[in-house]
Amino acid sequence: MVGLKLFRTDASQSGVSEVMPRLAEVEADVQGLVEAHMETLLGVRFLASEYGTGLVHRGRIDSLGLDENGSPVIVEYKRGVDAGVINQGLFYLAWLMDHRAEIEHLVRDRLGMRAASNVLWSSPRLICIVGDFTRYDVHAVHEHRRSIDLVRYRLFGSDLLGLETVASGSGGMQAARRARRRAVARATADVQDASMVELASAVDEALLGLGDGVNRVERKTYRAYQRLRNFACLCPPQRSKLLVYLKVDPKEVDLVPGFTRDVSGLGHHGTGDLEVQLRTPRDVERAQDLFLASYAAA
Repeated sequence: MVGLKLFRTDASQSGVSEVMPRLAEVEADVQGLVEAHMETLLGVRFLASEYGTGLVHRGRIDSLGLDENGSPVIVEYKRGVDAGVINQGLFYLAWLMDHRAEIEHLVRDRLGMRAASNVLWSSPRLICIVGDFTRYDVHAVHEHRRSIDLVRYRLFGSDLLGLETVASGSGGMQAARRARRRAVARATADVQDASMVELASAVDEALLGLGDGVNRVERKTYRAYQRLRNFACLCPPQRSKLLVYLKVDPKEVDLVPGFTRDVSGLGHHGTGDLEVQLRTPRDVERAQDLFLASYAAA
């Protein structure tokens, strides 16, 4: 984002003019903009702003939300560089985990009983939206056991906002290994056909290998692959196929019967309107471009 140059084209005069990047005048400007469009920008449903943490912690969480998988999310904002933003967010994240009943009550009031009963406490998240980060911030994210996203913002002109994911941590390698062991054990127990287990492993490897900052979130009915927001959801293996749901517009894809399907408006586990059906390793190769398109969109 720092090196990104944005130009406005003028077709009538065959010229271009640069739109200069800038920081917000005050932190609250960024917070207000993100909170007003949180689901579109971050894939997070808004719960509360400036949420008080009581007399002991004596703090205020900038924004509280719930992501696509039901994970509670804290969003902290800083106008420019701030060396303490990650530690501040982790302080509030610890408070959040100690006040689960209070948060579930908030979710019930704002989003309903179903959302409150499906809060995913195993994967709480911290998103830091800041003018810029240091190399020490990026290193800290990869060392910590919590799920943290560092997002750099820039304003362009009077009506453009740019967000760039600088680094993402999935909660530590130890947690990832535990999740993989649980997933493999569950797949092996539920599926008699070993080829489907191997196919699921190949899909997992393909999705995780798309780039840096891919987080994997385990739910009972699907496994989400996340880059700030979900870009793929893999359902447990069926007897003869795997179903993957992608954040790709089905109208922009040449749908192939038995391979790709438009599920817009149809109920299914996970998120995404394009269903991809995988039966063989060859299908995983065929789906690679669709995986990449969904990853890029996220």
